[in-house]
Amino acid sequence: MTDDYQDSLDYLYGRLNYERLGMPKGSAELRLGRMRRLLRRLGDPHESLRIVHVAGTKGKGSTAAMLAAALSASGVKTGLFCSPHLHRLEERFRVDGVEATADELVGLVQAVRPAVDALDAGDRHYRHRGATFFEVTASMGLLHFARKGAGAVVLEVGMGGRLDSTNVVRPALSVITTISFDHTRQLGNTLGAIAGEKAGIIKRGRPVVSGVRGDEARASIHRAVALRGAPFREIDVDFDYAYRPPEAPLTRPTPGRVAVRTWRREWPPVPLPMLGSHQGQNAAVALASLDALAEQGFDVGPGDVARGFSALKWPARVEVLAESPWIVVDGAHNVASAKALAETLRSNFPPCPRTLVFGTTREKDLPGQLQALLPLADVIVATRYVENPRSVPPEEIAEAIRTLDSRSAHLAPDPAGALALARRLTPPEGLICVTGSLFLAAEARALVLHRDDPSTARPALL
Repeated sequence: MTDDYQDSLDYLYGRLNYERLGMPKGSAELRLGRMRRLLRRLGDPHESLRIVHVAGTKGKGSTAAMLAAALSASGVKTGLFCSPHLHRLEERFRVDGVEATADELVGLVQAVRPAVDALDAGDRHYRHRGATFFEVTASMGLLHFARKGAGAVVLEVGMGGRLDSTNVVRPALSVITTISFDHTRQLGNTLGAIAGEKAGIIKRGRPVVSGVRGDEARASIHRAVALRGAPFREIDVDFDYAYRPPEAPLTRPTPGRVAVRTWRREWPPVPLPMLGSHQGQNAAVALASLDALAEQGFDVGPGDVARGFSALKWPARVEVLAESPWIVVDGAHNVASAKALAETLRSNFPPCPRTLVFGTTREKDLPGQLQALLPLADVIVATRYVENPRSVPPEEIAEAIRTLDSRSAHLAPDPAGALALARRLTPPEGLICVTGSLFLAAEARALVLHRDDPSTARPALL
């Protein structure tokens, strides 16, 4: 690791970092003016980019990755900005699937740092804290894609939508994947309120594709679309899909297939790049988005989708890292994601003894997560991640498990101990699933894959 590279990381992680502190309770701290002023000092790189802006409670990362993979396969140079990262900050900035290099990261920090410092010095509204980690890294991503001459950029929202730092762009297309409960302190405690915050990415006259289901959430999306006069396509009305599960009996983890019908065409069945029936809906939203982009001149066909999906690797989404026993890591961090993971373990994996390694973040719905996952677990190991201070103590998780179903969990102080214990408790024909937080998934993944440089494994807020 070079001195310049480490200095760059130190500078970024020295910014106000909600990923370590937790998000503020209210929205007063979350405003877009500073992000606009920062980008203006950088020459407004986002204004030269054709952007697909993706929000949603669940599935936005997978949908964004599928969209970017298909666009790249069609010959369009495509940038993908996703957060959080698992191991290295450069993961957030991909062009045609290739992460930014360490040298490019250093160059981006050198480019944005004078603008950030000048903004901090001259901004009377925010001088007490300055530009945040996410604002700076999102600006770096937009600058990177402009420097690379990207023909399309898929930009994932960090949290919410209306007040997210990415919501300074005027996109070619806005995409909302799903709505469920998460970050309720910031976004609201009803599905309608949460949907309203996500719908904040909708811009006047710019097309929208929605995978949102449920009357309350859909009503909020409909109101935002009508208010802004946005062309609108939604699931179960303008497009739908048929998920085809893998055929039994299964001998190994196997993805399903999906066939999608939109207002423009019927897409032929394609193997999903990720495990789980919920990925069928994500793929449907991605393909509907491609058809919305086709109306703006993009030409992505079934062959491009098949090539893009077949090459796509998206870590920590029901990711299988080893066998004998199977080791699966997943970043499920809310109830909806935990339910999707549980269904995937039932339908896409062979029956076998299962060990659950679980750790989560404060302010999450711990009982709700456990209620979804415990019925599948023969053995439970409660643990915590160590690279971030917001983890729930294993003893607190174990107590929640006793309250829910009277079972006792094994305790491990960290992911290394949890994996070692799980391996001892799980037969070779069994399965170990590590989940509850992307923080935990990242640390466990690094251990299983023997990744170097653990100091950079600092994933962002979930």
